[in-house]
Amino acid sequence: MKGTEHFKQVIKNYLDQRAQEDELFRAKHETTQRTIDDVVTFILNEVKKSGCCGYSDEEIFSLAVHAIDEPSLEIGKPIDCNVVVNHHIELTEEEKAQQKAIALKRFQEEELRKIQQRNSRPKVSKPQENKQNQPSLFDFCAQ
Repeated sequence: MKGTEHFKQVIKNYLDQRAQEDELFRAKHETTQRTIDDVVTFILNEVKKSGCCGYSDEEIFSLAVHAIDEPSLEIGKPIDCNVVVNHHIELTEEEKAQQKAIALKRFQEEELRKIQQRNSRPKVSKPQENKQNQPSLFDFCAQ
């Protein structure tokens, strides 16, 4: 799931949960004509106007609630951008095992590649010297 789609899902989940917990908000949430895309567009336009790059979850969620609470708000034009969501995603045990197997396979392939690369290098050998032409120290002593 792309960041922006994940962002929409996080906002939608928050608004749905808030509607379950808050009866006054539930009435507005159920009767609003605004879609989740409208709410996200409002949030993105407000963020752009402010000029800031980082927000806490509470700040973004309050903008989402504000977009639902105030039906007369100007939503603004859609903005083409990507949103980064800082939420930890819990994996199931099966997904963890699958990701572990993928990581192990990648590690093994990388190590194999390193070994093959090391073995494929030509070995540098020292040129053999012709010892017959070179006199040894013993040759001088014998004379």
